[in-house]
Amino acid sequence: MDTNPLNKPLLLSDGVEPDYVEKSSFLISSVKWTLKIVMWVIFIAWVGLIFLYPGEIGNQLAEKIINATRESLFGVTGSLFVVFSAPVLIIAFLAVAHLIISGDDVFEKRKTSKSPRFRLWTFPALVDGPFGVVSAAELIGIILFVVFIFWAVYAYTLRNLSLMTLFDIPSTEKGIVMLELTGLRFGMIGLLCLAFLFLPVARGSLLLRLIDIPFEHATRYHVWLGHLTMTLFTLHGLSYVIAWAIKGTLLKELLEWKNIGIANLPGVISLLAGLFMWVTSLHPVRKDYFELFFYTHQLYVVFVVFLALHVGDFVFSIAAGGIFIFMLDRFLRFCQSRRTVDVLSAKLLPCGTVELVLSKPRNLGYNALSFIFLQVRELSWLQWHPFSVSSSPLDGKYHLSILIKVLGGWTARLRDNILSMSETEPQKNLPLLTKTTITASVEGPYGHESPYHLMYENLILVAGGIGISPFLAILSDILHRVRDGKPCLPRKVLLVWAVKKSDELPLLSTIDMELICPFFAKKVNIEINIYVTRESEPSLEEGNVHVALNSSACPLSGCNMSVLVGTGNNIWSGLYVMISTVGFVISVALLRIFYINPYQVSTWWYQGLLFIACMVASVIIFGGLVISLWHLWDKNVSARDEHEDNDRIKVESAHSNGTVATKDLSQKNLENFTTIQYGSRPDFQEIFGCTSRKWGHVDVGVIVCGPPTLQSSVAKEIRSHNIRRQRYQAIYHFNSHSFDL
Repeated sequence: MDTNPLNKPLLLSDGVEPDYVEKSSFLISSVKWTLKIVMWVIFIAWVGLIFLYPGEIGNQLAEKIINATRESLFGVTGSLFVVFSAPVLIIAFLAVAHLIISGDDVFEKRKTSKSPRFRLWTFPALVDGPFGVVSAAELIGIILFVVFIFWAVYAYTLRNLSLMTLFDIPSTEKGIVMLELTGLRFGMIGLLCLAFLFLPVARGSLLLRLIDIPFEHATRYHVWLGHLTMTLFTLHGLSYVIAWAIKGTLLKELLEWKNIGIANLPGVISLLAGLFMWVTSLHPVRKDYFELFFYTHQLYVVFVVFLALHVGDFVFSIAAGGIFIFMLDRFLRFCQSRRTVDVLSAKLLPCGTVELVLSKPRNLGYNALSFIFLQVRELSWLQWHPFSVSSSPLDGKYHLSILIKVLGGWTARLRDNILSMSETEPQKNLPLLTKTTITASVEGPYGHESPYHLMYENLILVAGGIGISPFLAILSDILHRVRDGKPCLPRKVLLVWAVKKSDELPLLSTIDMELICPFFAKKVNIEINIYVTRESEPSLEEGNVHVALNSSACPLSGCNMSVLVGTGNNIWSGLYVMISTVGFVISVALLRIFYINPYQVSTWWYQGLLFIACMVASVIIFGGLVISLWHLWDKNVSARDEHEDNDRIKVESAHSNGTVATKDLSQKNLENFTTIQYGSRPDFQEIFGCTSRKWGHVDVGVIVCGPPTLQSSVAKEIRSHNIRRQRYQAIYHFNSHSFDL
């Protein structure tokens, strides 16, 4: 008998097992709540100190901590690191314990509320504006940052004025001195913001997993913080440039590289690198010249290194915590992406959408809201593109699927490669391995830590175009779980799908719901409403779904995705972070014992360079050791896993060019729960109103995946229904947000 509580259904009714599960759950919940409380206390204290630091109270508190620790081996650098960087690393350590204890118990015995609920993280406070759709919690965060900036400028201005009265400065120079002091303060505020800047872009970060904010959602926080940080650093540089120009020493000051004190030239180089990244990241440039944005953004290495040279190790340590976490994530991604992955099949649907099936190891888990970054080396060695996973983890243990819509040059070249592969007839005398292949590499899967689509009895899925991709995975996941009796709450599912033309309808046929779960209509009510916006009437082929146009088999060599991913094994991920951090502390200690202190190294910029070198060395040496052991462990596990023949993808021979297989809708009973409307867009006021009347005023999970206009339309209606106390909890997937409807 399986006594693992994580493998039991959500609702247990008899025997002693419920009592066992209840006791185990109580103990686990108690430990988790304790960890959460400790992490919240550390986080609030850390943020509170940063918020108060520009004022006298915060500055005095920080000085007391620094004075109490500055006599240690690490000196002032260690003191500032403890105050400003160590808290976020300690939270990461505690997050390891929390994630390991949580395991796969993602439901946490959660019960669906019969009455509407309000959540700050999901209520859309703002819909239209410069920030896009913003939840109530995000709005609170934005307000706090704005308040912090104004408060910091005010507090530092008062301190600057008080400093001016302490020294006998000629009246002709007071303006110049005030400009320089103002520039210094803007730089300090920017450095405090920099402490947060790199945290949202660590894709597999334990911190993002802890608060369950996926990378594609957290990226917007990085964008907001990037604009704010670069504005402050630009004001910092301009203040000094203007002051030096007035004094007539501009060129001399810009080229100055001091050994003791701030080195100006490295600061100029760092600021220029930051400005290049900032300008090319603006929406018009990023939209029309994405590759320019991507390549110039690699200047973050120059930005960080020369910032350390500019301010020295002890000032740089203020922002080192977030940068170190990003470095850990970046090195892990680099190691994972070196492996090439088998493309088990490549298929071109009639609408021009490409379906790729990729090989993965059995022990690499993901959920139906995951996505991957894909590189195809025949197209580019530098470009990585994100795609939602369109298959459920229950579809197969050794593969996952993605759908790729042809929208630009890279995707067009991928489509052409697949077409050329399908048109090329294999020669009889040549072995299969000589056939052209797609050399793919993968980062991920990433995504939500919890499968939110399984946590609501009532579920609405809103998709636009290729946004149907994650919903195919969700539908498949629900049907598999219903069939197998696994934990799954959804019993009512409404899919609203808006497409431009009817040739996109074949995407829906990539899953066979009746085949997955025969007679599923008796267990889960699924409705599909499709809106074809640019066609006023159905084509002559109405009622037929095109199944496949071109398919190409790729040779197998046993190469799976690497399990070296931040969202993978919690124990190995935790060991990687903890041992690398301990290694960093050891590296700095050894450097001070055997080099800096004996040789009395006092050059600021050189100590900053050594500090960066210790960060890099600890990640590569100590983190690399963990990764090597992790890789060996994966090889041993994979060797024990026998690949089941009935779980592997059987790749059929490619169809001849232009041949299209079709199935009638009625063969899958799709007409029983599918409605198609031509020449109209979804009226979400009518849809949600009708749903509320039909399902009652209960919690409804809403997942939206589509363009910003679709997100805004749904968010407006979500807010309207929330005001009327008709709550819906919604997740905005892939470059979008989470809300309550």
